[in-house]
Amino acid sequence: MPLAPLLDKVKTTIKRHQMLLRGDSVLIGLSGGPDSVCLLCVLDMLKESFDLRLSAIYIDHGLRPGETDVEREFCRKLCGGRGVRFIEQSIDVRAHANTWNLNLQEAARQLRYWTFDQTAREIKAHRIALGHTADDQAETLVMNLLRGTGPTGLAGMPPVRKNIIRPLIDVERREIEAFLDANGVGFLTDSSNLKRDYVRNRVRLSLMPRLREFNLDIIGTLARTAAIFQDEERYFTVIVTKTLMKMISRKTDTRLELFLAPFEIMDTVVMRRALRRAIDETRGLRRITYAHIEDVIRLIKEGKPGDRIYLPDGIRVIKDYSTLILTSEAPSTLTPCALNVPGETILKESGILLKASEAGVDAVKDARDLLGDGKGTCVLDADALPAPLMARPRRPGDFFYPRGFGRRKKLQDYFVDEKVPRDERNRIPIVTSGDEIVWVVGYRADERFKVTGKTKRIVTLEVKKIRD
Repeated sequence: MPLAPLLDKVKTTIKRHQMLLRGDSVLIGLSGGPDSVCLLCVLDMLKESFDLRLSAIYIDHGLRPGETDVEREFCRKLCGGRGVRFIEQSIDVRAHANTWNLNLQEAARQLRYWTFDQTAREIKAHRIALGHTADDQAETLVMNLLRGTGPTGLAGMPPVRKNIIRPLIDVERREIEAFLDANGVGFLTDSSNLKRDYVRNRVRLSLMPRLREFNLDIIGTLARTAAIFQDEERYFTVIVTKTLMKMISRKTDTRLELFLAPFEIMDTVVMRRALRRAIDETRGLRRITYAHIEDVIRLIKEGKPGDRIYLPDGIRVIKDYSTLILTSEAPSTLTPCALNVPGETILKESGILLKASEAGVDAVKDARDLLGDGKGTCVLDADALPAPLMARPRRPGDFFYPRGFGRRKKLQDYFVDEKVPRDERNRIPIVTSGDEIVWVVGYRADERFKVTGKTKRIVTLEVKKIRD
């Protein structure tokens, strides 16, 4: 193959972004289309310069059964003629989309990147090379702008992200087609790229030609714009990283606790980026919008301790007294258990200890000790209890007679009226005697089991917080 300006451009991109090291093993995403075919050819031409070991993977998405056999065989022969190891994998995009309620494009993207990563691990590849071009970069920027985005979206696709590299990111599609034509290399056309059902295809086929009427170099202009924003993103990434490192109180894979105090003096520009990074580390930014970030900022500035908001994909943001909690953990549910009376019972999921004691009314010196506040303590008429005391989570149809209300109330309605957060309700212990609720721990006791003038023996329950 003759050398071409395209090859020099790719070499410059690789060196500028430090995409490859000598001796690297590279897994190439190969579809048979012009971009991925060009990528394979270019890396094959550069393999001696960088001492590369090349493999290529073809992924059958199961969406175009009439075309995949032809594509697979084309890719196999292309690799065979260059001594490149060929790997093929199949993924079930429709099943993944149905399971996770995704559109086909998003489901295909998730499974494709997961397959790239898994295969790279199996064959011990250092890099995964993808054939995204300057045209793809320009289209991505326009798509992000149309749906609404900030500087991160305008930065488009990074040339390097972890072990993923995009050596063709500075090369335009017309250059690729000219390169393949000059070298007599064929390629295939994916029929789905011609359908206008997808937003990217409509941008590519309809909008980009119109924009070119205003700027003949629209691809280069938008690609350079993305590059500028990428430089700014790298700068802000350093600032946000340093900021978050000072703010983290506690961190797990699904939970992040940040000190609230630094938010009080933080510039909004940095706050937005810090919150996006924190949410990304908790679950990811899929479906997280500008409005969601603004909701979190309002929670920080105006919310009270205990207030929370619910974000997509099960993410909860909770304002505590001194920390902001971001978590994607599934809300825990209390495990039913018998109470030790007298004695202590630890309710781990609720983070509390229940201490129970028994006494005769005559032994109580202060009359206030016969009342209890219904929150931290509950005093019950022992002889009115039909069965031993149990602690359990709420159940559908639960009701009780809140002390002082004088009437029956559904527990669900009570929680709503008391503004108990949804994700906390299954952790609240419900103390029962037989089938009857005697105390909603931390909130209110039941009227039917209060101490009266006829009471002879009492059971006192006290709540104590325990550490996790």
